[in-house]
Amino acid sequence: MIAGAATAALFGGLVPGAQAAPAAPGAVAANPYERGPAPTNSSIEASRGTYAVSQTSVSSLSVTGFGGGTIYYPTSTADGTFGAVAVSPGFTATQSSISWLGPRLASQGFVVFTIDTNTTLDQPASRGTQLLAALDYLTQRSSVRTRIDTSRLGVMGHSMGGGGSLEAAKSRTSLKAAIPLTGWNTDKSWPELRTPTLVIGADGDTVAPVSSHSEPFYESLPGSLDKAYLELNGATHFTPNSSNTTIGKYSLSWLKRFIDNDTRYDQFLCPLPRPSLTIEEYRGSCPLG
Repeated sequence: MIAGAATAALFGGLVPGAQAAPAAPGAVAANPYERGPAPTNSSIEASRGTYAVSQTSVSSLSVTGFGGGTIYYPTSTADGTFGAVAVSPGFTATQSSISWLGPRLASQGFVVFTIDTNTTLDQPASRGTQLLAALDYLTQRSSVRTRIDTSRLGVMGHSMGGGGSLEAAKSRTSLKAAIPLTGWNTDKSWPELRTPTLVIGADGDTVAPVSSHSEPFYESLPGSLDKAYLELNGATHFTPNSSNTTIGKYSLSWLKRFIDNDTRYDQFLCPLPRPSLTIEEYRGSCPLG
């Protein structure tokens, strides 16, 4: 691509009337959303990435539609804007139960908002609405809004928050990634989803057994959708409440691949990971779209 066309493409398209020159043989178009160095197995399993992280608290009194939370973000602005993810806790829980995901993901090049819900008893549909309200606050009113690419957003959640992440993706099809963590929801069928979804369940989950939650969630997703099902080995419903290498590794890879369109992470998702000491089962669509 000629330099002028490449520059225009970064800002949403060619100048009116301009045409892109054919790419040179063997040339690969750069991805403007890549953040951080080329990943390795060690780097995606690490508890921290290469970005220094700052954080800011958001009071429930300063927001509407959700219960406030904590924003974690890369301190440097040298690389431009970042994709963003909102994360909801589960039933009776607060943001502290999923707080480990904030600095872990932010240090790899995301803005992460771990939220509190309006009440700890809110059901999945309400948590889905609150995740979207949190993303709207993050991108429109927060102190870090200029650091975020509003076109590259995702949701995560634990338990009822995981069910809420499915609800959010159903309501807002523009989301780039959804990751329910040992999710719980009375709705088991999600054929409406258009958001690439990684469903994470646990083989020892007695609160939201995979047979009646995570597996039906995954199987109901459209066959044409980029999707995956990771069942943790030797894990419980509450495994996502503390730092976990397997959850961190595959959640990061999924967010990088679909929020950042970073195909450098394909290698960790395809071919499908094999059962191991930490993986009971992994299903998914390969190659990724």
